[in-house]
Amino acid sequence: MKNNKLKTIPLSTNPMASLSPPEEEAAAAAASFHHRRSKRYSSSTTNGLAAESVPDKRHKISLPPSFISSSEIESEFSHHDPAFARINNGSFGSCPSSVIAAQRDWQLRFLRQPDRFFFDELKPNISASRAAIKRLINAEHDDEVSLVDNATTAAAIVLQQTAWAFREGRFDRGDAVVMLHYAFGSVKKSVEAYVSRSGGEVIEMQLPFPVNSAEEIVNRFRTGLALGKANGRKVRLALIDHVTSMPSVVIPIKELVKICREEGVDQVFVDAAHGIGCVDVDMKEIGADFYTSNLHKWFFAPPSVAFLYCKRSGAGGNLHHPVVSHEYGNGLAVESTWVGTRDYSAQLVVPSILEFVNRFEGGIDGIKKRNHESVIEMGEMLVKSWGTQLGCPPEMCPSMVMVGLPVCLGVSSETDAVRLRNLLRERFSIEIPTYFRAPGEGETDSITGYVRISYQVYNKPEEYHRLKDAINELVRDGFKCSSLTD
Repeated sequence: MKNNKLKTIPLSTNPMASLSPPEEEAAAAAASFHHRRSKRYSSSTTNGLAAESVPDKRHKISLPPSFISSSEIESEFSHHDPAFARINNGSFGSCPSSVIAAQRDWQLRFLRQPDRFFFDELKPNISASRAAIKRLINAEHDDEVSLVDNATTAAAIVLQQTAWAFREGRFDRGDAVVMLHYAFGSVKKSVEAYVSRSGGEVIEMQLPFPVNSAEEIVNRFRTGLALGKANGRKVRLALIDHVTSMPSVVIPIKELVKICREEGVDQVFVDAAHGIGCVDVDMKEIGADFYTSNLHKWFFAPPSVAFLYCKRSGAGGNLHHPVVSHEYGNGLAVESTWVGTRDYSAQLVVPSILEFVNRFEGGIDGIKKRNHESVIEMGEMLVKSWGTQLGCPPEMCPSMVMVGLPVCLGVSSETDAVRLRNLLRERFSIEIPTYFRAPGEGETDSITGYVRISYQVYNKPEEYHRLKDAINELVRDGFKCSSLTD
């Protein structure tokens, strides 16, 4: 009898995919693992490798793919403090041990031979990272993608260009920049520093919370644009979040960009600090002029690194890194590869991150899908226990969800929310952000306190049950936020 031949068929064209070989014993363990936990680690999408048999005429043999196991995930994140329920991935992200090791290797390569690293290795390897991101986000050209420290830096780059346009007379004083009221705090400060000081009028669009539908946001956005265009003004820039931070809501970004085009807005900048690895990110479908996303929040990069996409056909040629160095004038992508002597390792590990995510069934898309399903399941469990509600419909939640707290806790100010967060961390060892929602006019006994739970691959259901039990204990004890002091 002839030996059966096996071949490995990639289900993804991603050249960075790297998975363990499907040896017989490992494959059997993987099959058992997926049978037991199919809900968490199965997905209809494919972005990894699968083993497929090539039969002879008499027999068919197939082996299941060898994906990362539960114990391997625990090992990758064993540096996390085991005493804490870490259900706040949205704030600072997480980085697996294998990527940390790759980062350390890059750091040592620089320290061993700085001249060779700078002249021969740094730029081509950053270019390789940019090319990988370009493929992930479906950009047209490599030079549309720059790697910078974080989304805050990216916002400064775009807003700096807007400020120059006001100061140089290309924009009229009083022309408008519109943004969402729930924009991230540091971005609001950047708008103040660059736009307001340069003569631009800033229009903040108030959004509802809780949110009942995407249509509510679309209608509010149209109202904000109309205000920006009042008295003959032009809207020079629309600054829109893809996923708002606090409260966390997925914004219908494609619809809003389309409205901007219809209404004659000059440029659209999407701040997606929580974008890649958390929601679908496709530059050709979204259609914005500028788009930024951190890689260290939901894409497993070490802190800190983000990409900034600048559409080639737009005004991206006039963008410059705020730290001016030897590459000034060579285009933002090149300028960003060297802003002085510093640690560039977070920008260099993108290929290693792709190797890590492709150990999961479905790659980053599978991770994203399972995280969303899990966070909704945990949010609904908390809502049922506390008798409250989610902050928005499940389809408007990414890998994070806002969960209302029991009214009896008496969260009546932002200070109360911060003190409650500290209490949960110090007494119950739970890391979670809290949010105060001011009641509307005439509201009584409404939910004013929320927590934002995140779900990432290292999380387990018992961490969310720990949060449930902690809040229920406070309720039973008659706790009030007014009893807390700094």
